Amino acid sequence: MALRAGRDRTALYAVNFFMADMSAGMGPFLGVLLQSRGWSTGAIGAVITLGAIVGMVAVAPAGAFVDATTRKRACVIAVAVCTVTASALILSSRQFWVVAAAQAAMCIAGATIAPALIGITLGVVGQAGFTGQNGRNQASNHAGNMAGAALSGLLGWQFGYPAVFWLAAAFAVITIGCVLAIPAGHIDHRVARGAARGPDQVAVKASRVLLRSRPLLAVAATMVLFWLGNAAMLPLYGMAVVAAHANPFTTVAATVVIAEAVMIPAALVATRVAQVRGYWLAILIALVTLPIRGLLAAGVITTWGVIPVEILDGIGGGILSVAVPGLVARILDGTGHINVGQGAIMSAQGLGGALSPVLGGFIAQVFGFPAAFIALGALSVGALLIWVRFAPILRRAGNPAATAAARAETG
Repeated sequence: MALRAGRDRTALYAVNFFMADMSAGMGPFLGVLLQSRGWSTGAIGAVITLGAIVGMVAVAPAGAFVDATTRKRACVIAVAVCTVTASALILSSRQFWVVAAAQAAMCIAGATIAPALIGITLGVVGQAGFTGQNGRNQASNHAGNMAGAALSGLLGWQFGYPAVFWLAAAFAVITIGCVLAIPAGHIDHRVARGAARGPDQVAVKASRVLLRSRPLLAVAATMVLFWLGNAAMLPLYGMAVVAAHANPFTTVAATVVIAEAVMIPAALVATRVAQVRGYWLAILIALVTLPIRGLLAAGVITTWGVIPVEILDGIGGGILSVAVPGLVARILDGTGHINVGQGAIMSAQGLGGALSPVLGGFIAQVFGFPAAFIALGALSVGALLIWVRFAPILRRAGNPAATAAARAETG
């Protein structure tokens, strides 16, 4: 039993490592790729936003599908095939609507793989082991992003954008092999969706989960504002530095590598903070990083400025990658709709993320990059206000000893 569990956990680490670059595809290089083709910042922001809106609409149904299906491994395989195909279209086409459709397909794939992996993890280790396992999964994912970005930057520098695509395709094949290494019978699908565990516990309808859980709604509102400010920051900063005649491959790779390198320890520390102090404090720390990052990005648009700007990105992103899914799983444990809830929060993140590139791109085009960074960073102040305002119910929902109290808030 212990050997089986160890193998399953190792496979989870491997899936999270290799899916990182696979699921990103051409995404991190999309801005500079389109910039090299003469696209304006407004057009680049529009194509990213159009794709993100489609992904945002798809994410809640994707979570519901993951809750319902017993073929969660097949979801990961389908995502791999979809992402590679979409990346090939982005690389080969110069048509706005083709690129936008491919970006939308990648966003739909991203909307599916996150709840699928959360569901598989819950089904393998259970609610009690989820916080620790998810933290290590995210650390593996960030390590995969870092390795993938470094390799993409090196190969892109030497061989151009096609090399970035072939690397993502290779990682997709490995991801498929790793997820198939987890036997289907080892995934408890009732646990994976957070189904009620006793005859006296009645599963809550999905609509009630989405609309009547005060902690869930507070998390959603916070994430909308955070991602409205955060999503466009990295690609815009890369474009700002490249506009100052930096190498596009090394610049984009550096922004991702630095951020992901910091996310690895940030994810592990966030796991420990969540286990000891609860999720509220961990997420508060992440929210504070964005306004500081915006001010720093506005004042330091140089190649070396990538280091402090992306260190802050890594701290915030690493913490949220662990704390948000963990908090949602704890709030909705016993409802039978954990992955619908994960999808709802991803929709909120997607809404902010969809609007962020077009907002940031427009401000950058009209007022310049520094103004865009300041405006994006200022948006997180609203997220902080919501987080502090709803601190009592969020603390109870995210406290390690208060899962039952969190569920009591539903209704």
